[in-house]
Formats: sequence, C-alpha cells, structure tokens
Amino acid sequence: MSTPETPEEPRSADDGTPADGTPAEGAQVSEAEAELAAQRLERERIERRKAERQGPIEAGTKLSGTAAELLAAVRAVESGEKPPATVFEEARPARRPAPEPVRRAPVVPEGSPVPAAPAEGTVGEVREVLTRGGAPAALAAPAAAALGEGSAELLREDPWQLLRVPGVRPEQADGFARALLGGDTGPGDERRGRALTVWLLEQAAPAGHTALEMAALTEALGRQGVPDPEDAVRNAVAEGDVLVFQDAIGEAVGEDEEQPVRVLVGLERCALAEESLADGLARLINSAPKQDGAAEEWERAAAAAERSAADLVRAASGHGLVLHTGGEAALAEPAALLDAAHGMGLRAWAATHSPVGRERFASRVDGPGVATVAGLLSGAEGPGRDPEGALAVDLLVVLDAPQLDVETAALLTESLPDGARLVLSGDPAVLWSVGPGRVFADLLAARACPQVASRRPDPGPLGELVSGIGVGELLQVEAPEKEVVIVPVRDAGEAVHRTVQLVADSVPRAIGVPAEETQVITPGHGGAVGTRVLNAALKERLNPGPGRFAGFDPGDRVAWSPAPGRVLPGRVVGADAEGLRLDCAGGTVVVPRDRVEQTVRHGWALTAHQAVGSRWPAAVVVLPGDAVPALSRPWIYTAFSRADRHLSVVHGVDQALQRAVAEVPAKPRTTRLPVLLAPQVPGAGE
Repeated sequence: MSTPETPEEPRSADDGTPADGTPAEGAQVSEAEAELAAQRLERERIERRKAERQGPIEAGTKLSGTAAELLAAVRAVESGEKPPATVFEEARPARRPAPEPVRRAPVVPEGSPVPAAPAEGTVGEVREVLTRGGAPAALAAPAAAALGEGSAELLREDPWQLLRVPGVRPEQADGFARALLGGDTGPGDERRGRALTVWLLEQAAPAGHTALEMAALTEALGRQGVPDPEDAVRNAVAEGDVLVFQDAIGEAVGEDEEQPVRVLVGLERCALAEESLADGLARLINSAPKQDGAAEEWERAAAAAERSAADLVRAASGHGLVLHTGGEAALAEPAALLDAAHGMGLRAWAATHSPVGRERFASRVDGPGVATVAGLLSGAEGPGRDPEGALAVDLLVVLDAPQLDVETAALLTESLPDGARLVLSGDPAVLWSVGPGRVFADLLAARACPQVASRRPDPGPLGELVSGIGVGELLQVEAPEKEVVIVPVRDAGEAVHRTVQLVADSVPRAIGVPAEETQVITPGHGGAVGTRVLNAALKERLNPGPGRFAGFDPGDRVAWSPAPGRVLPGRVVGADAEGLRLDCAGGTVVVPRDRVEQTVRHGWALTAHQAVGSRWPAAVVVLPGDAVPALSRPWIYTAFSRADRHLSVVHGVDQALQRAVAEVPAKPRTTRLPVLLAPQVPGAGE
C-alpha cells in the first residue's frame, strides 16, 4: 500500500441490517409485501413437504448413547409411534425413503397481503401478562405477532417463550419468568432449557449456521446455566421445537467398524430449506437444459466472446448449473452471456444483491433483463411467473452469489422451470451471506457442476491491492494518482476527526469525488468509532439539522432495511403525517412513523456487510484500535473492494491489519448442503 499520507493536507482544523427488518409500508410497500408473501408461501410449501414424509430418518443404526436417544426421539415423534413423554424409553432404528423434490415454487399473487397484525384484544392480553412480569409493555405487539393466537396464555404457562420475540435475551426472559412464577422456577426448569435451545439456534442462523453440532450446542447451553444441557436438547426434540440429524463423515475403517458420524441439531425452517435447496440443485445438475438454441448458435456466441467469457457461454450451453468466479472486472463475462442469450431469443435475466449492483450491471448489458433477487422473487421486478408458478426464464444469472442464504437460494432454485439454466456468479473472497448457509462456497467445494474462473483481474492499484488480499498478502502498491492512501491515527477521537475531514474536504479536493459519492465503512455499529458515532459526526458536518423527524432531516443519507438481511441506501426527501419519505434506488419509499426507529439508520457510514453488493467512486475504511477482533481477510477484502477510484484507510490497528489478511480466514459455518447433495449428484465432493 502507499506511504502514509492524506490525499491533500487539510487546510486547518455489525451483519448487518439497521434494525429488526420488519418491512415498512409506503410507495414501495408492494415489493416488501410480496416478498413476505413469497416467504410465507415457501413456509407453507415446506410444511406440506414435511407432512408428506412417510417415516423416520434414514441411518443412525450404529449410534449409541445420547446420539442414539436423540435420533430415536425424532423417529418416534415424527412417525407417531410414541408420545413425546415416553419417547426416550426405547430407541429402535428405522429407515425411510428420501422425499421427492418439489419442482415448483408457489405462485405469489400480485398484491398479496402481508400477514394480518395481531388483534387488539390479543395484544391487550399479552400486555397485561408482560406488565405483571415486569416486562416492557412495548413488547406486546411483537410478542403477539411472534407467538400467535393464545400468546397470553402461552406466556403464563411458559414465560421463557418470550425468547421468541426478536431482541429479547435470556437474562430478560429469566427475570420475566421469576416475576410470574416466583419460587416455582430455576435454572434447571425444563421449559427454560427448551426455550434456550431454540434461542441459541436462532442466534446461530444469522451467523451463518444451518445447524449446530451437538457438542457445541450443549456447551453453549452450559454457559447459559442449564444444569443438564443434553436433557434440554432431548426435551426440545421431543416437543418438536428442533430437529436432530446424523451425517456420515469419512469412511469406515473396516467391515466391522462403525461409520463415523456427527450429530447435528437445527431449526426446522433451516433444515428443510437446505434439503429443498439440495433437491433443486440436484434437479438442475442432473437434467439437460432445454434445447432452446442450436448448438451452432451457442458456439458462434462463444467464438465471439473473449477469454473466459467464451468458457462461460460454452458451459452454460450444455449444463443446468454453472458456477462463475471473479471480481468486478469479471462482470463483463456474465454480461456477455446475457447478451448472447438475448441474441438467441432466450428469456434471459440477471439478478443482483442490491439496487446499486443492479444499476451497475444493467449498464454492462445491451438490453433489458436485470433485477434484484428480492424483486425477482417477490414479482415486483423481472419476468413474472408462468401458469405453473415457475419464473418465466430460460436462463437466470445470479450475481453476488456469496450473498445467497439457504432460504433465498431454495426459493430461487425451486422457482426455475424444468430445462432452465442457472448461473451463479460471484467473488468467493467477499463476506458470506447475512443468514444461514454458505451456498456458493459449499457448491464450489462440492465440484458437482462446471466452474469457470475468470481470468480478468481488476485493474490498477486498487485491483492489485485487493487481489493480493484475496490470497493472503497485504501488498505495497504504487499509487501515483493517490488511488490508495493510508491515514494513520492514534486513538478513536482522531479516527473520527480524520474520517470526517477526508469525506468532507480532502477526498473532494484532491481526488475530485464529492462527499455524497464517498462511502465510509467501519467494522460495527457500536463502539467509539462505530457507524452510530461516525454518522452523527458526518451529519453534523455535511447536513446539520435538528433531526425534526425521529432524528432525520431532508438530505440525510440513510440505510433502510425493508426485510431482514437487506439494506437499501437512500436519502431523506421529506416527512409528513404518513411517515419518513426516502429516495431509494430512484423510487420513493414512505416509512411509517412507528417503523422509522427500527428500520432506518443514517447511512454515511455502513458496516462491510451492509456495503456488500454496492460500490462507490471513493471509500473510506476506518480501522480503529478496538476493531482488531472483528478483522478477517474476507472483511478487509470486502471493505477495500467497495472503492472504484479511491480508497483511504484510516489506520489505527498497527500490525493487526497484516496479520488479519495473512492469518484470519472466514469464520467456519456448520452446514449440511454438501452432505445432502452428495447422494443425489454423481461425483459431488470428488
């Protein structure tokens, strides 16, 4: 990287959503409503698949001890052989065939309503219970929504069900339970153990895990003061709150040796989504794509393409699933594929992670056909669906593929018609999804379909710097035009001061990039140099005002979260009786007053997870001293690669930056996709 200096000497002087992610209403609310409807219908489809199961899980015949008991519990409860109360008295192995894959995603009717808000009477009853237990009355509506009909009575009988409400922590639920139950409760209460088991798995999902190993889960339960963690998991399994699996690992040494396995525990929604995804991917891999273009046409298109773009066209011509890897420059290759498909008269579409990414990729494509993944699935963007409920496409190219979690990826694969082609394209070095799974990484490791690695490096000093980080090297790059600049700082106060100075003064004067096109990226929301502190300082300098509407003024840059895991950059254009009016991706959004605090943050400064899928002419990456534990190679790669023309690094972590690049890879995630895919796809994992 370049020598420590500023672009010009000054003249003087978390993953990532803004809040709980509940969709806001307004001019773009139809997209949020339709997305929620799609998710709801997917859950209904999963329920139907569950009901169609004909027996207990295959395998596990050589397990013993706790693992055997857990597996027996699932088998007996699912098959109805025994009630939960007696299920642990006996473990009898049984087998069942794998369920048939579902080939169609449900149709999402236009204008589908969001789930109805809980009745006022229900909310009132819940409020009364919460008040008696000393919990905030403001939790009444979210508790009623999370727990459904009869939620007040459920909380009276099992106060720890309060943990199902987003944001509630175990110590808060414990206090609520003590207030309601008095001396009839304690750390070993069976209800507490079950609720904590579910809560821990819910916390693991946003961190990327689709399941947890039994040992990891019981250890976490022990840290929460559960005296018998294994018994707590057994109770949760018996009640149907969680599922347990055993996956083969390695090979048995001899004929008489037991097959090594690992025992996993997971939430039903994650487990069934991952199973559905494996079925959908296997269908694409094992079936030949529709003959919708002559072989000569595909070959002519490949011959006209350059370098690895030709490899991508040829791979897509004959395979239902293709993986494509590369950085920003490599986007020219899926663009060439999309143009070639349009030239052959195919129904070809691309989908990106963010509206910013959509606009950037659309500029590379000659014709139409670019949407966001959320818009495509909700029906707000894209080609719509055919009478059978499948997307009306022959070819779908999904960009930013590392951002796909298992639930979104399952919806996509199940939405494709028979004979369609799916190309997953992305940079494998960036941060993974804010959600369960590591779909793209698992598929790359499985080697179950063609993979095309781009040979187009990102250009210039920024491209050289980022490419080095991707392989674990922090290079000293020549930056004659000050493309990369290091700004050393000693403490948090200086880091905030220098960041504001760079955005408001130095970068505009020295580089020519205005403040509104410069993005600040920092590791987290909290702390002395988190997004909250930086956004407050940047607002004071760039758009001072009294914050007349929930802390916001016209002209403020914001980050709006219409749904969990999604962040849309925007700008405040006004406010009225209906709510806060935002300009997001060229469209007006109205966020109701009661949703502003939960779904909107100032957006001059973002976390790297919030910035994934977007790029800006200039980026200022802030690395304060307290950021060291959050640094990893994928985080640094993602943050540094958000800049097109200029990168300033506010550097306060000494040698920790180089160590993180060289020694700290992505945090491991526990997933089951490779195990589920292997039996269905010949050669997977080889």
